[in-house]
Amino acid sequence: MGEFGHVYKEQYAVALFNSVRFEIEGGGGPQSQLLHRKNPLEDHSIFSGGLFQYLEGNKKWRNRFVFVADTYDVSFYENKVAHERGLHPKGTINCAGYKALTSMEEYLDLVSTSLPGVKAKVGSGPFVKGATQFPLILWHPYARHHYFCVLTEKEQTKWHAVLQDCVRHSNNGLSEECRVQTPAFTDAVRLHRQAQGHYGTWDMMCGGPPQILANLVMETLYPELRNLIGPRLKGKIQQRQRNWMLVSRSTYVLHSVLSQAPEVSLKTPRLDAALRTDMDQIITSKEHVSGKIRALVLPRAEQLLRRSVQPYVSSILEALMEPTSRGFSEVRDVFFRELVEVSKNTLNGGGKDKLGEHMEKISMLAFHPVKMQSCYEKVEQLSLEGLQQRFDVSSPSVFVQRAQILMREQMDNAVYTFEQLLHQSLEEKDQRGENLCKTIQCCQDRVLKKYDYDSSTVRKKFFREALLQIIIPYMLKQLAPSCHPDLPPFQELIFEDFSRFILVENMFEEVVLQSVTKDIMMAVKEAAVQKRHNLYRDSMILTNSDPDLHLLGESPSVDWAAQFGGGDEESDESPEGCGRSKWRRRQVVSMIKLDGMGPLPYESCLEVPGPSGIFSQCMTRHLLTSYFSVCFQLTNTVTSVIIDARGPASATVPLP
Repeated sequence: MGEFGHVYKEQYAVALFNSVRFEIEGGGGPQSQLLHRKNPLEDHSIFSGGLFQYLEGNKKWRNRFVFVADTYDVSFYENKVAHERGLHPKGTINCAGYKALTSMEEYLDLVSTSLPGVKAKVGSGPFVKGATQFPLILWHPYARHHYFCVLTEKEQTKWHAVLQDCVRHSNNGLSEECRVQTPAFTDAVRLHRQAQGHYGTWDMMCGGPPQILANLVMETLYPELRNLIGPRLKGKIQQRQRNWMLVSRSTYVLHSVLSQAPEVSLKTPRLDAALRTDMDQIITSKEHVSGKIRALVLPRAEQLLRRSVQPYVSSILEALMEPTSRGFSEVRDVFFRELVEVSKNTLNGGGKDKLGEHMEKISMLAFHPVKMQSCYEKVEQLSLEGLQQRFDVSSPSVFVQRAQILMREQMDNAVYTFEQLLHQSLEEKDQRGENLCKTIQCCQDRVLKKYDYDSSTVRKKFFREALLQIIIPYMLKQLAPSCHPDLPPFQELIFEDFSRFILVENMFEEVVLQSVTKDIMMAVKEAAVQKRHNLYRDSMILTNSDPDLHLLGESPSVDWAAQFGGGDEESDESPEGCGRSKWRRRQVVSMIKLDGMGPLPYESCLEVPGPSGIFSQCMTRHLLTSYFSVCFQLTNTVTSVIIDARGPASATVPLP
């Protein structure tokens, strides 16, 4: 990774220059109408419960208590007591790069693609025999696979939604708050891949820097390793697949440990001082060199754009807009339905106590993967079939997951804004019954209007960025052979003192970006005119009808349970050795409850013998009661027979 380290240090200086320039010159897009919550999951966990986990070491299934924290890491413990006592988990899964599956057939298809020429038959898992008919599998192209199962379809649906949300969150990329390190790292990864001939979108740009660098190494190493080791694997199909997965996993873990982003932040103060002193001269020098590069590249870029890109822009945009707009529309509908339910319960005599209970649930609506599932499913229909191969798009999942994250953010913004407006109204005057419903309705209408505007703004930005992600790599790949040989002489035009902040390769890409930006902006602008997408025109700016609303954004989230009642009262006592903030966290997704059953029997870490053993745990209370009643009667009968045979004196002899 020595070459990557060099590229990263170069891009760090460029990113610092862009950051300082943006800070000085300013800029930005339309102002959001909705409030944004800084730490929405504070004092919350996502989900917890019992699962059966397959242990590869002894090839057995065991009960595990699984806890999904606000970081979306999946931790599994021996049992619930171990978690409550604050003991270390048996293992923790960072879901970046994984896929959550619910069928062995789908899993076998993915496993088969990893080792060409080796395909297992359906029903004969590679080395895992499902203990129930409701599996949950976390698959990764390089890392360890994780196998779970549950007893019912209802559990499987809920856990699958939770695991998908963990994957979605972990794949969201690096923090945008790091305005120098993040763009420097992502640009270094992109340039490194382009040097290897990979120009298209990359769906393994996920996780932290060590994971991304390990994925980067495996992208090149994996095919070579497969061609070298694959033909030498011996044994049955299942054994060969198992051995190959062990090789892949070991290689990936090794590079995950060794891969670390180079540290250059210690030089930032010195670079920052040099930048601010010479900013005007650096900008002038850059514009001078950019003009010369533009004269060379722009004619070729415009010709390529007219011939090979413009005819497809509208098709790409339509493929992006349809499912995305349906998803954002569903977010609005889900939000509206939840508020209608609140109004109904309030009107039926629930009062403020009931209001507090319902608002406590709505507060975390955006992070409830089951309730948000209908929204996510709309955008999962996004397909770029017919365009993927032409523009080297590895998978539409990059755009699907980004749209889903934006949908979640908009939902939380809408919920948070509604909470603040309603809380403000309730503090101003005491309201009950019909008046309370009218207040809820008024706040709802204000928030929906703001949501429509922000949703339009967010979607248009998403469409522009997605088009650039698809088109720019294609154009760079097409222009590189003819333009790259002519670029080195331009580096000589840059003063040596400024050469750290001005790189010819970056300016070349900026010229290509400028050549296509106008067409993309125009395409999105024309799409906004079509009413079916529910987009505002660029000329329409929503005036701020709540000038003091931004002041509410500084307020903490409303604790509805504490102020208005509702929710389960929590004891201040916590298990020994475990702080209350860690042990008593409100859970976003409710526990699984099945009709006619108490809590599911997942508290122990006993071995699970197989499907028949698990099935016996799924019996309802009624069946269990009947079963033990029959056993008791049978025992009494046998005891009477033995006593009659042995005589009265044997009645005191304990039975074996």
